[in-house]
Amino acid sequence: MPDLSFQFEGAEPVPYAAAPMLALKLRITNQPADETIRGIMLQCQIQIEAPRRSYTPEEQTHLLDLYGKPERWGQTLRTSLWTHSTVNVPPFNGSVTVDVLAPCSFDFNVATTKYFHGLESGEVPLCILFSGTVFYDDSEQGLCIAQIPWAKEARYLLPVSVWKRVIELYYPNTAWLTLRRDIFDRLHEYKMRNSIPSLELALERLLS
Repeated sequence: MPDLSFQFEGAEPVPYAAAPMLALKLRITNQPADETIRGIMLQCQIQIEAPRRSYTPEEQTHLLDLYGKPERWGQTLRTSLWTHSTVNVPPFNGSVTVDVLAPCSFDFNVATTKYFHGLESGEVPLCILFSGTVFYDDSEQGLCIAQIPWAKEARYLLPVSVWKRVIELYYPNTAWLTLRRDIFDRLHEYKMRNSIPSLELALERLLS
């Protein structure tokens, strides 16, 4: 019967994905080491454990929209779900390293984006819960199937700099802005009426 353990060993941007993506490097180890694992359909639930780190005054200001004033953080600062990820783990004996993919949105209507963007440096505490199905060889019964309980988990401190590298890779010197359709129409009409070549310049003129 497989006894799996999970440990994260790093994280890096996925350079050529269709959308911004972060790869968490996960090492899976099985005991006994000589047992043949034919494959794993692994389900990962990635949570951000926001209360497990400290925040500078500047970061507290950046996160005002998400958590409110710092004196209320005892009630508002909570662990939150980042994403679910599915990994098809190949056959192995002993241990194997796989990528757990996590999307990195730059949509500021998404709470995760607001959180990561509000951090200046340091690390983000992650808790990853595992479940799924393990296919393995048994000397007496042949191919067998076992379930991974949700009690299996791993923690990882994700450097904020890695998330920023992902965003800079896909959106260099850019930020996304979502507007109500009627507001966009007014901005677009202002741009055309004043012969302004881009929406950025139109906003810059309005702000000045």
